[in-house]
Amino acid sequence: MAYQGLETLPVIGEAAIRDALTWTPLIDSIENAMIAFSAGEVAQPVRQMVPVPGHDAIIAAMPAVGEAMAVKIVTLYHANAGTDIPTHQAVILIFDKANGSPLAVLDGRLITEMRTAAGSAAAARKLAAKDSRIVTIMGNGVQARAHAQALAEVRSCDELRLWARNEQNGRLRAEEIGAVFHANAEDAVRDADIIACTTSSAEPILEGAWLKPGAFVTSVGWNTSEGRELDDAAMANIVLVESAEAARDQAGDIRGSNCEIFAEIGDVFAGSTIVPEGETIIYDSIGIAIM
Repeated sequence: MAYQGLETLPVIGEAAIRDALTWTPLIDSIENAMIAFSAGEVAQPVRQMVPVPGHDAIIAAMPAVGEAMAVKIVTLYHANAGTDIPTHQAVILIFDKANGSPLAVLDGRLITEMRTAAGSAAAARKLAAKDSRIVTIMGNGVQARAHAQALAEVRSCDELRLWARNEQNGRLRAEEIGAVFHANAEDAVRDADIIACTTSSAEPILEGAWLKPGAFVTSVGWNTSEGRELDDAAMANIVLVESAEAARDQAGDIRGSNCEIFAEIGDVFAGSTIVPEGETIIYDSIGIAIM
């Protein structure tokens, strides 16, 4: 490929990305990326995070080289919650793997939103009970909406529930996605086959005692490496992660519970690790660069 100078570097915004990015191909791509990662076919460090002095915020860098070569620069500003400014904002820089030339700049906000939910959906497609009937979403942010959409691609359900710490916002999100709002977290979780935890809580919002045997739980919420969504009882089940190294460094659920990591999800997708049937499964996702 000819050298791509910065003067003509394409900038691809969110509207164009929304037109191009669809759930099923994305879910398939995430599964393939996880297989490649766990097979050692990807070069990437653990996400590098820098606190922003004077703010409840971080800036982070996520480079990876697989079939493509790119780096995401992302900011997380908790104070933006409830405003017109997203809590997560990002740009993704794509480079030519053959010669290192820059190819494009992509808006990373929607990509991050969708790839996170697609990761959960890929894991649910592989591991959630085929006859799953009840899906519960915990949270009322963009990931609550994205998970409702992505999970619907892999499992049909008779009942969609939503619980959120903020009842007013939770009821609005539940109405938007066609869910029944539950004011009590335990009521929302009891008997659910699939539970998606999508909050920024620093303290557990889901207790293992509420889970039915064989439930599938995905936890994607993140509030520093010490924040948690799940209690120790929940983390005593089969725990799967994207990267064992990254999870031990940055996953609050795992660091706080000191639980055993059963496997990386890529090994499960590849079939090199088998999850016993009927087990309750916790997929603790913090997101890694190859996604």
